[in-house]
Amino acid sequence: MTVLERVYTVDDVWQLERQPSNPTVKHYLIDGELMTRMAPNQLHGDVATRVTALMFGFVDDRNLGRVTSEVGYHPPGDSSTVLLPDVAFEAMPRAANRPLTTYVPYMPDLAVEVISPSQSRPEARRKAEVHLRHGVRLVWLLDPMRAFAEVWRRGDDGGKQIERVRGDGCLSGEDVIPGFQLPLKLIFSI
Repeated sequence: MTVLERVYTVDDVWQLERQPSNPTVKHYLIDGELMTRMAPNQLHGDVATRVTALMFGFVDDRNLGRVTSEVGYHPPGDSSTVLLPDVAFEAMPRAANRPLTTYVPYMPDLAVEVISPSQSRPEARRKAEVHLRHGVRLVWLLDPMRAFAEVWRRGDDGGKQIERVRGDGCLSGEDVIPGFQLPLKLIFSI
Protein backbone atom coordinates (compact mmCIF):
# COMPACT_ATOMS: atom_id res chain seq x y z
CA MET A 1 0.00 0.00 0.00
CA THR A 2 1.30 3.44 -0.94
CA VAL A 3 1.11 6.07 1.76
CA LEU A 4 0.87 9.60 0.49
CA GLU A 5 2.61 12.36 2.40
CA ARG A 6 -0.06 14.76 1.29
CA VAL A 7 -3.22 14.72 -0.79
CA TYR A 8 -3.02 17.41 -3.47
CA THR A 9 -5.94 19.28 -5.02
CA VAL A 10 -6.72 21.09 -8.25
CA ASP A 11 -5.85 24.39 -6.55
CA ASP A 12 -2.41 23.06 -5.52
CA VAL A 13 -1.62 22.04 -9.10
CA TRP A 14 -2.83 25.40 -10.39
CA GLN A 15 -0.41 27.16 -8.01
CA LEU A 16 2.50 24.88 -9.03
CA GLU A 17 1.84 25.48 -12.72
CA ARG A 18 1.90 29.23 -12.24
CA GLN A 19 5.38 29.22 -10.67
CA PRO A 20 8.18 30.07 -13.11
CA SER A 21 10.72 27.81 -11.34
CA ASN A 22 10.70 24.97 -13.88
CA PRO A 23 8.77 25.61 -17.10
CA THR A 24 9.52 22.14 -18.55
CA VAL A 25 7.65 20.28 -15.79
CA LYS A 26 3.90 19.71 -16.04
CA HIS A 27 1.85 18.49 -13.10
CA TYR A 28 -1.25 16.37 -12.96
CA LEU A 29 -3.19 14.53 -10.26
CA ILE A 30 -4.67 11.08 -9.94
CA ASP A 31 -6.73 10.63 -6.77
CA GLY A 32 -4.73 13.31 -4.94
CA GLU A 33 -1.34 11.89 -5.94
CA LEU A 34 0.84 14.55 -7.55
CA MET A 35 2.49 13.39 -10.76
CA THR A 36 4.98 15.25 -12.92
CA ARG A 37 5.97 14.87 -16.51
CA MET A 38 8.79 16.49 -18.35
CA ALA A 39 8.40 18.31 -21.63
CA PRO A 40 7.79 15.74 -24.38
CA ASN A 41 10.51 14.67 -26.79
CA GLN A 42 10.35 15.50 -30.49
CA LEU A 43 8.63 12.26 -31.58
CA HIS A 44 5.95 12.69 -28.93
CA GLY A 45 5.44 16.32 -29.93
CA ASP A 46 5.28 15.50 -33.64
CA VAL A 47 2.62 12.80 -33.10
CA ALA A 48 0.53 15.02 -30.82
CA THR A 49 0.79 17.93 -33.27
CA ARG A 50 -0.30 15.79 -36.21
CA VAL A 51 -3.28 14.41 -34.29
CA THR A 52 -4.23 17.92 -33.16
CA ALA A 53 -3.99 19.34 -36.69
CA LEU A 54 -6.00 16.55 -38.33
CA MET A 55 -8.67 16.55 -35.63
CA PHE A 56 -8.86 20.34 -35.51
CA GLY A 57 -9.39 20.63 -39.27
CA PHE A 58 -12.25 18.15 -39.19
CA VAL A 59 -13.90 19.55 -36.04
CA ASP A 60 -13.50 23.22 -36.94
CA ASP A 61 -14.89 22.81 -40.47
CA ARG A 62 -18.06 21.30 -38.98
CA ASN A 63 -18.26 23.44 -35.81
CA LEU A 64 -18.44 20.26 -33.70
CA GLY A 65 -16.62 21.56 -30.63
CA ARG A 66 -13.13 22.35 -29.40
CA VAL A 67 -9.82 20.53 -29.85
CA THR A 68 -7.21 21.20 -27.17
CA SER A 69 -3.61 20.24 -26.53
CA GLU A 70 -2.16 19.69 -23.04
CA VAL A 71 -5.03 21.46 -21.29
CA GLY A 72 -5.88 20.56 -17.70
CA TYR A 73 -9.25 18.87 -17.13
CA HIS A 74 -10.79 17.90 -13.81
CA PRO A 75 -14.05 16.10 -13.07
CA PRO A 76 -16.86 18.20 -11.61
CA GLY A 77 -16.95 17.95 -7.84
CA ASP A 78 -13.59 16.13 -7.67
CA SER A 79 -10.65 18.31 -6.70
CA SER A 80 -8.26 15.33 -6.43
CA THR A 81 -7.87 14.65 -10.15
CA VAL A 82 -6.43 16.83 -12.94
CA LEU A 83 -5.38 15.24 -16.21
CA LEU A 84 -3.50 16.81 -19.14
CA PRO A 85 -4.33 14.78 -22.24
CA ASP A 86 -1.93 15.39 -25.10
CA VAL A 87 -4.96 16.08 -27.31
CA ALA A 88 -8.62 16.30 -26.32
CA PHE A 89 -12.00 17.00 -27.87
CA GLU A 90 -14.99 18.66 -26.22
CA ALA A 91 -18.31 18.55 -28.05
CA MET A 92 -20.66 21.49 -28.48
CA PRO A 93 -22.49 23.12 -26.80
CA ARG A 94 -20.53 22.84 -23.56
CA ALA A 95 -17.23 23.60 -25.32
CA ALA A 96 -18.56 27.03 -26.26
CA ASN A 97 -19.50 27.98 -22.71
CA ARG A 98 -16.44 27.16 -20.62
CA PRO A 99 -13.91 29.55 -19.09
CA LEU A 100 -10.63 29.78 -21.00
CA THR A 101 -8.41 30.97 -18.14
CA THR A 102 -8.53 28.01 -15.74
CA TYR A 103 -8.51 24.25 -15.89
CA VAL A 104 -11.61 22.90 -17.60
CA PRO A 105 -14.11 21.95 -14.85
CA TYR A 106 -15.27 18.79 -16.62
CA MET A 107 -13.69 15.98 -18.59
CA PRO A 108 -13.37 15.94 -22.39
CA ASP A 109 -15.39 13.64 -24.61
CA LEU A 110 -12.25 12.18 -26.19
CA ALA A 111 -8.76 12.07 -24.68
CA VAL A 112 -5.58 11.20 -26.59
CA GLU A 113 -2.45 10.18 -24.71
CA VAL A 114 0.84 9.71 -26.58
CA ILE A 115 3.10 7.22 -24.82
CA SER A 116 6.59 8.69 -24.39
CA PRO A 117 9.79 6.68 -24.10
CA SER A 118 10.00 7.89 -20.49
CA GLN A 119 6.51 6.57 -19.71
CA SER A 120 5.58 2.94 -19.18
CA ARG A 121 2.52 1.37 -20.75
CA PRO A 122 1.06 0.67 -17.28
CA GLU A 123 1.35 4.41 -16.46
CA ALA A 124 -0.44 5.33 -19.71
CA ARG A 125 -3.10 2.69 -19.10
CA ARG A 126 -3.66 4.02 -15.60
CA LYS A 127 -4.42 7.42 -17.11
CA ALA A 128 -6.80 5.81 -19.63
CA GLU A 129 -8.67 4.09 -16.79
CA VAL A 130 -8.92 7.36 -14.85
CA HIS A 131 -10.23 9.15 -17.95
CA LEU A 132 -12.96 6.52 -18.40
CA ARG A 133 -13.81 6.45 -14.70
CA HIS A 134 -14.46 10.20 -14.81
CA GLY A 135 -16.70 10.19 -17.88
CA VAL A 136 -14.43 10.44 -20.93
CA ARG A 137 -16.29 8.52 -23.64
CA LEU A 138 -13.33 7.52 -25.81
CA VAL A 139 -9.57 7.31 -25.07
CA TRP A 140 -6.82 6.73 -27.60
CA LEU A 141 -3.41 5.61 -26.33
CA LEU A 142 -0.87 6.11 -29.11
CA ASP A 143 2.47 4.31 -29.01
CA PRO A 144 4.68 5.81 -31.75
CA MET A 145 7.72 3.74 -30.76
CA ARG A 146 5.84 0.48 -31.43
CA ALA A 147 3.44 1.93 -34.07
CA PHE A 148 0.14 0.87 -32.55
CA ALA A 149 -2.79 2.37 -30.70
CA GLU A 150 -5.20 1.22 -28.02
CA VAL A 151 -8.80 2.38 -28.12
CA TRP A 152 -10.47 2.48 -24.71
CA ARG A 153 -14.20 2.85 -24.21
CA ARG A 154 -16.94 1.81 -21.80
CA GLY A 155 -18.75 -1.35 -22.72
CA ASP A 156 -22.50 -1.81 -22.53
CA ASP A 157 -21.99 -3.59 -19.19
CA GLY A 158 -20.09 -0.60 -17.77
CA GLY A 159 -16.73 -2.37 -17.96
CA LYS A 160 -13.87 -1.16 -20.09
CA GLN A 161 -13.27 -2.35 -23.62
CA ILE A 162 -9.77 -2.17 -25.07
CA GLU A 163 -9.09 -2.61 -28.77
CA ARG A 164 -5.59 -2.71 -30.20
CA VAL A 165 -5.09 -1.13 -33.65
CA ARG A 166 -1.91 -1.76 -35.64
CA GLY A 167 0.05 1.02 -37.31
CA ASP A 168 -1.54 0.30 -40.70
CA GLY A 169 -5.04 0.63 -39.17
CA CYS A 170 -7.38 3.55 -38.64
CA LEU A 171 -8.98 5.12 -35.56
CA SER A 172 -12.59 6.23 -35.68
CA GLY A 173 -14.21 9.11 -33.88
CA GLU A 174 -17.17 6.76 -33.41
CA ASP A 175 -20.19 8.58 -31.97
CA VAL A 176 -17.93 11.11 -30.22
CA ILE A 177 -16.69 12.78 -33.42
CA PRO A 178 -18.96 11.20 -36.06
CA GLY A 179 -17.26 10.75 -39.42
CA PHE A 180 -13.73 11.44 -38.19
CA GLN A 181 -11.16 8.87 -39.31
CA LEU A 182 -7.49 8.92 -38.34
CA PRO A 183 -5.26 6.59 -40.39
CA LEU A 184 -2.36 5.79 -38.09
CA LYS A 185 0.11 5.89 -40.98
CA LEU A 186 -0.47 9.68 -41.09
CA ILE A 187 0.82 10.14 -37.57
CA PHE A 188 3.37 7.32 -37.25
CA SER A 189 5.21 7.90 -40.54
CA ILE A 190 7.37 10.68 -39.20
